[in-house]
Amino acid sequence: MTAGTETITLADAERLDREDPLAGFRDRFLPIEDPGVVAYLDGNSLGRPPAATLDRLRELVTREWGTGMIRSWDRGWLELPERLGDRLGAVCLGAGPGQVIVADSTTVCLYKALRAAVALRPGRTELVTDTDNFPTDRYVVAAIARELGLTVRWIESDPRAGVTAEQLAEVVGEDTAVVTLSHVSYRSAYIADMAGINELVHAAGALAVWDLCHSVGAMPVLLDAAGTDFAVGCTYKFLNAGPGAPAFFYARAEHHDRFDQPIAGWIGARDIFAMAPRFEPADGIRRVLSGTPPVLGLVGVEQGVEMLAEAGIERVRAKSTALTRMAIELSERWLAPLGFTVASPRADEVRGGHVTVTHPKAESLARAWIDNGVIIDFRTPDGIRIGLSPLSTGFAELWRAMDRARGVAA
Repeated sequence: MTAGTETITLADAERLDREDPLAGFRDRFLPIEDPGVVAYLDGNSLGRPPAATLDRLRELVTREWGTGMIRSWDRGWLELPERLGDRLGAVCLGAGPGQVIVADSTTVCLYKALRAAVALRPGRTELVTDTDNFPTDRYVVAAIARELGLTVRWIESDPRAGVTAEQLAEVVGEDTAVVTLSHVSYRSAYIADMAGINELVHAAGALAVWDLCHSVGAMPVLLDAAGTDFAVGCTYKFLNAGPGAPAFFYARAEHHDRFDQPIAGWIGARDIFAMAPRFEPADGIRRVLSGTPPVLGLVGVEQGVEMLAEAGIERVRAKSTALTRMAIELSERWLAPLGFTVASPRADEVRGGHVTVTHPKAESLARAWIDNGVIIDFRTPDGIRIGLSPLSTGFAELWRAMDRARGVAA
């Protein structure tokens, strides 16, 4: 982006926008009507709304719900969780048909996945995760351990990095039932070695459950090729599906005839309209479902996945890498002299879709940045996350935001 040791200029950033093959996608999002916003750099927490989603919701409410009414369940609504799951698996998860379904929240999906995985390893007594995993993951692991009388083996992970295979090798063994980790660290954006960790987990006879919340939609994920057993992830970050949009659940095909999830409900039954006296799970991935599919939320997932399919996950990853690289360079040039430290990996191949900078006064600085139109988020104790959502974020937008941020911090 720059020659020699020169700092990136606004002209450089504007040239990158002109050369960006994904630049046109920025116009597909609803405009930000707040004139005080310089840049929205929090798409790694909540993606912006695509204009197509508004149109699709209007169509759903007026035609499918308003006119079709209950008949619409037989005109495609009931198939949405599986159809969108297959599409998501093909577009960015590296998952073959029939292994992904859009279901509940991430927390509920994770609970189901962990309980299902533990049940597939009877007699084993330990769950493994890390101390800096996302709070939901840690809380669910601890709750399941209490419910089932299991022991949690905690890996002391570095908040500025993530869990490595070497660290994992020290704790997995014959008592390990399940290892659950985040593919991309929510703090540092460090990308874990999914394939290498899966191989180590399987060598110990255990199963792997992955949280993909900070990787899905920002980078290719190769679930089948990596040998992953189960995975879950949200759709409201880089997939732009909307606040509280339903999450997805992946189960490797080889487990389908043996796994049971713990929240039995009529939509996950073999024959949902038989109203049978006892629950019989559906064949395949549909057994993951419990209650009535959230159609309004599924529409948001649909639009987000189709936009990503058109953009292409490899091109999205390339732009994500360029944006995060630029954010790191500007942080080192402009923010480091003000007491900031880059707390994300410098190497492109192990860095996800956001950059974290730390500062002793990060919490107050984060509020000041937001008050001055740079929308980011704070993560305790000292981190500010700069989220770079490739489809909605431009290079000049990022440059102006970093320029404003250094001015506020000075």
